[in-house]
Amino acid sequence: MKTVLISGASIAGPTLAYWLSEFGFAPTVVERAPAPRDGGYKIDIRGVALDVVERMGLLPKVRALSTDMKAAHFVDAHGKVLATMDAELFGGREDADVEIMRGDLGRLLHEATADRVEYVFGDSITSLTETDDGVLVTFERGPSRVFDLVVGADGLHSNVRGLAFGDEGRFVRDLGHHISIFTVPNHLNLDRTEMCRAVPGGTALMYATARAADARAMFLFASEGPARDRNDVEGQKTTVAERFADLGWEVPRLLDAMADAPDFYYDSLSQIHMDTWSSGRVTLVGDAAYCASPASGQGTSLSLVGAYVLAGELAAAAGDHTAAFVAYERELRPFVTANQDLAEGNLKGMVMKSGLQIRFQMFMLRLLPHLPGSSAMARRITEKIHKAATSVSLKSY
Repeated sequence: MKTVLISGASIAGPTLAYWLSEFGFAPTVVERAPAPRDGGYKIDIRGVALDVVERMGLLPKVRALSTDMKAAHFVDAHGKVLATMDAELFGGREDADVEIMRGDLGRLLHEATADRVEYVFGDSITSLTETDDGVLVTFERGPSRVFDLVVGADGLHSNVRGLAFGDEGRFVRDLGHHISIFTVPNHLNLDRTEMCRAVPGGTALMYATARAADARAMFLFASEGPARDRNDVEGQKTTVAERFADLGWEVPRLLDAMADAPDFYYDSLSQIHMDTWSSGRVTLVGDAAYCASPASGQGTSLSLVGAYVLAGELAAAAGDHTAAFVAYERELRPFVTANQDLAEGNLKGMVMKSGLQIRFQMFMLRLLPHLPGSSAMARRITEKIHKAATSVSLKSY
């Protein structure tokens, strides 16, 4: 039985562990965090990714935990509603697609694997050395171990990618924007509703999902000046506060809540582009290999599908990792490219450059429900996303 070490216990890691276990491998998941991560933001599961979830037997549970969002309202500095969108259209979703909180999906995946997969929390890989017997792995806390294969499922700033492939600067494509998300009190008593304040170069949002006692604040903005150090949390908060200081509406209260937010998140909107996702006995999956950025709306789906295909190709190749890694890339790369290509187009509607563009979008949103063929026009908005989300055919391994 081949042993596989997976770094990262978010979405791609547990999904890969599930399928490797199904196919007769012995997966171990190591995660730097002390426990499964909770919270997070809204994520979408679309197209063939729904098939992966269904094959895992989790689709009913995923649908039961849907955010059940109803509407998105665009407001001005005084809180006046300028335009309203149906939540499904706002998220670019079609009928079968599901929106769920990232923490809820992560919990379901952990529960589905906890009794069949070895999890090591509170530790991280420090070195990888290929030997005749496999990969010798050293850890920050635990003893060294040898695994047949190692997989990095550890996100945009992948530790495994850095150890096996070198500096991430070689692979990161910065989209010129930043994002910040954190939990805030639901002082507006929002119920499955999203409120958006858009200004040139930036968008502030607040939303509350089904079953949530609190709300989330999200800030998207075009990058200006040098990037903040990823470890400089206070500097990141200062950047967000300075960029959105004069937006009016509820933004000052959201920025005040940011100071004590337990789950403050800040990063660039970036993608990962690599000529190959594998090196020897080490490979990558999900954001570590082909991050599409939150702007694509497809990061979770890429992780789910990528994990399934990687595990399936390892099974099909009877554990021959060289052949499996080649087949994994051949099967998945067109799907990855199609979904990464969504990001820049989506960003144009998420963060608008001028007041004129914002006013025109508000006008069109108010007009849309009254136009003949409005349903067909709405479908055209989601068509490109749906096409990318279904641009691979899943094998039955």
